[in-house]
Amino acid sequence: MKILVINAGSSSLKYQLIDMENESVLAKGGCERIGIAGGKLIHKAHGETYTFEQEMPNHTDAIALVLEKLVDGKVGVIKSMEEIDAVGHRVVASGEAFKKTTLVDDDVMVTMEEIAELAPLHNPAAILGVNACRKVMPGKKMALVFDTSFHATMPDYAYMYAIDFNDYQKYKVRKYGAHGTSHKFVSGEAAKYLKKDISELKIVTCHLGNGSSISAVKGGVCIDTSMGFTPLAGVPMGTRSGDIDVAAIDFLCAKKGMSIDEGLTYLNKKCGVLGISGVSSDFRDLEAAKKAGNDRARLALDMFAYDCKKYVGAYMAAMGGLDVIVFTAGIGENTPDVRAAVVGGLEAFGVKLDEKKNAFKNDGAIHDVSAEDSRVRILVIPTNEEIVIARETAALL
Repeated sequence: MKILVINAGSSSLKYQLIDMENESVLAKGGCERIGIAGGKLIHKAHGETYTFEQEMPNHTDAIALVLEKLVDGKVGVIKSMEEIDAVGHRVVASGEAFKKTTLVDDDVMVTMEEIAELAPLHNPAAILGVNACRKVMPGKKMALVFDTSFHATMPDYAYMYAIDFNDYQKYKVRKYGAHGTSHKFVSGEAAKYLKKDISELKIVTCHLGNGSSISAVKGGVCIDTSMGFTPLAGVPMGTRSGDIDVAAIDFLCAKKGMSIDEGLTYLNKKCGVLGISGVSSDFRDLEAAKKAGNDRARLALDMFAYDCKKYVGAYMAAMGGLDVIVFTAGIGENTPDVRAAVVGGLEAFGVKLDEKKNAFKNDGAIHDVSAEDSRVRILVIPTNEEIVIARETAALL
């Protein structure tokens, strides 16, 4: 069985074609600048990288170009589209409408339009990607794999906000979380690596990237996560503020003459470590600026690590203990100083980092960076959200 995994953005589209017989990636790549001048497709197959400069006015054109290259006699990896058994689409937010991976049909897409506002930066783009695929690949089975599905196991006291209960029931305002495919993958990989049954483990998974979230995984299921109604909540991120007193938003909007929509754009696009540092949303730039003596860059990094540490501690308490901390995603996998800062000070709880192990050069493998006498294992595990999407799609079929 071959599954095509699609992750559509507003002006971009990433893809992987995966052979589920051995879970090998046959081809992968991405379309850039969809609907913008200077369109480009970067396609990787046969150990080579191919670049095609071509205008893609919309997502339908982008999908058509991807399929053209997948079956191309030179750069392709299949003879015809018939070899693609199904398409799995990454979707950020499902609300309460979908609790698990769902097969696409007309009714499902109507519901998707209704809940698009739950993730205004992501869901509309996903809808564009699904509709484009349905147009170019009519009759092909497709599945929606939601970032929120893994978090659907949270108990009500963890996902509820203390608002009027009638408003919760009417508007479904509650915590949904995000990055679920990543949290699911790395928690499962941690159990395999440790040769333990995941049902016996209490794991905190730290997906740290431009968007960051932290989850408590007890016995293989999520019981809490840091992101909320939208991906804006939780720890400070590249450009997102993370948790903030809602009254402060009203205050800022009044002072800056912003509407609510403008205020949300401000919190999503101009805050986080970018807003604090005034340097960059890229942690590599922040590390360099800190070493050069930039105190605002130091402050941004300290705030990020401090908030991550608080979530780790809170989830340790929520689970009644902790066996494993997992770091993953761009920052989690590649920034030793951040990992050290997040777990630093937790020695009293049996969390001890080995500085030499933590200084490894990322080679795509799993690394145990915990000290020999650490009661809690500290693992760095490269995430693979695409394989989770492929597995979920294949299982549904």
